[in-house]
Amino acid sequence: MDFGNITSALPAAVLYPSSPADLAALLSAANSTPGWPYTIACRGRGHSLMGQAFAPHGVVVHMPSLGDAGGGGAAPPRINVSADGRYVDAGGEQMWIDVLRASLARGVAPRSWTDYLYLTVGGTLSNAGISGQAFRHGPQISNVYELDVITGLGETVTCSKELNADLFDAVLGGLGQFGVITRARIALEPAPARARWVRLVYTDFAAFSADQERLISPRPADGGAFGPMSYVEGNAFVNQSLAADLNSTGFFSGADVARIVALARERNATTVYNIEATLNYDDGDTTVDQVLKSVLDELSFEKGFAFQRDVTYVEFLDRVHNEEVALSKLGLWQVPHPWLNMFVPASRIADFDRGVFKGILQGTDIVGPLIVYPLNKSKWDDGMSAATPAEEVFYVVSLLFSSVANDLARLQAQNQRILRFCDLAGIQYKSYLARYTNRNDWVRHFGTAKWNRFVEMKNKYDPKKLLSPGQDIFNN
Repeated sequence: MDFGNITSALPAAVLYPSSPADLAALLSAANSTPGWPYTIACRGRGHSLMGQAFAPHGVVVHMPSLGDAGGGGAAPPRINVSADGRYVDAGGEQMWIDVLRASLARGVAPRSWTDYLYLTVGGTLSNAGISGQAFRHGPQISNVYELDVITGLGETVTCSKELNADLFDAVLGGLGQFGVITRARIALEPAPARARWVRLVYTDFAAFSADQERLISPRPADGGAFGPMSYVEGNAFVNQSLAADLNSTGFFSGADVARIVALARERNATTVYNIEATLNYDDGDTTVDQVLKSVLDELSFEKGFAFQRDVTYVEFLDRVHNEEVALSKLGLWQVPHPWLNMFVPASRIADFDRGVFKGILQGTDIVGPLIVYPLNKSKWDDGMSAATPAEEVFYVVSLLFSSVANDLARLQAQNQRILRFCDLAGIQYKSYLARYTNRNDWVRHFGTAKWNRFVEMKNKYDPKKLLSPGQDIFNN
């Protein structure tokens, strides 16, 4: 099983490697053995949604085994921060929470994150790795200096933008198709001590999206620099489950929730939105209040509906883990997760709002957050495998549904309605964490030029089509 809890598959065998050499030996044997019948999937923490880390009747490599041996010190043996604090070398099997802890011990931290830190370095870099810092720093794949990769041929290759650049670009966002990341050299920056965490409430989508885009846009008056906010995301709350969804954030008090519900009723709003943002700062910084005020004064949220918290940097970054612990105790973390993740061009996000948030999702019971926030395409490297819309600004839309009432089929059908709406409306979205089963869908996903390059790299680095069969890209 995987985190999606929707599908399962039985492998023929599981490899528990004690070193990258064991994995290289497996792939070398697969290439040198005529008629080798087994595909190979590398499984980190199993957080795929629809079996992307499965190898039905093949070999699953249990990647965490690489980090189990040795160590005994403060940091896992396969996480090493450079002497100058400029980068960290982390094994592909290492979790981002452990990378954070090891880096913070030296007063530094990675720049770009995912919302949930109990994922592996190799897993997120094989997709993109996104969160609210990506508007400024790009996704996690834009913050890697160097990789060690074991290709589908069983060869261990060090690659970067200067060395074996074609493999480097292919692997980052490459869905595990070209090789296995066994080491990533990740950019670091000085770590802030604290975060001023704010949520701003809106009942008007145009004001909400305009303010989000203002917060993530370079400022010509400041020489093209970004504003002071460190993280920008957002949420939609449909009226049917407004109070429950606001309570589930763990951010708002009961009184806050009551006020927001009353506001929605007063405005006759079928959907309420909030911008979630942070301003990172160091201990002793006395300017944070004034800086934040100067930002908020520019925005058009509902007056009196700005909510603040002050937390440590680690508390903010690891916020989802607390939700996991609470939901696990209730048995609600292990349910099916028919998530729908997509990138929507900024020019069509208002149409998406009308058709989905104010349309398809109205009157439905929703369990799980509806996340929506913009990113800057200029912070992505289009030479890498990850696919993004053509526009400079595009929105991450993550509809993180959980099936808690035996309603998986309904939620899956609802996802198909959303995708069909986008297709019929001509919204040129890109799926994130995609799993298509039709070759034409993959070609459309990547676009012809990027798809042709993808195939070229597959033929070069995994010609036997051994790796990551669960993505269903080269299986037919």
